[in-house]
Amino acid sequence: MTIRVQQDAFDLGAEVAGFATDRKDAGALVTFTGIVRDLTDTDLTVMEIEHYPGMTEKALGAIADQAAKRWSLADVLVIHRYGRMSPGDRIMMVATAAKHRKDAFEAAEFLMDYLKSRAPFWKKEITSDGSEWVNSKAEDEAALTRW
Repeated sequence: MTIRVQQDAFDLGAEVAGFATDRKDAGALVTFTGIVRDLTDTDLTVMEIEHYPGMTEKALGAIADQAAKRWSLADVLVIHRYGRMSPGDRIMMVATAAKHRKDAFEAAEFLMDYLKSRAPFWKKEITSDGSEWVNSKAEDEAALTRW
């Protein structure tokens, strides 16, 4: 299991290739990449993400541990960025490896839902109109009820 919280951008192709290299313990690999999206009502200039080092990695590790215990996973990779990002930048990545695709898909969805709602990151959207902290969305909280 690998958990990384980093400021620098990551190479999606290299991360997936590295995660898949010499993988003989899994028949399925699932990946998800989150991207900073522009806003519908105004242009997003920058998204700033803050976190508490140490606490964040511990929380992400606990979420990944839950997934590994719940599904039969061979491996998990979670990368989450912090700092200033522009629309189109990669913000996070989840990869799961399992013997069977159902476990890999469900574990990846679980990780994505919990990372979106429970990971200790604080996001601020900066637009030409000013800046605003991003609040939790009801649909993100509701997604957790299926787990």
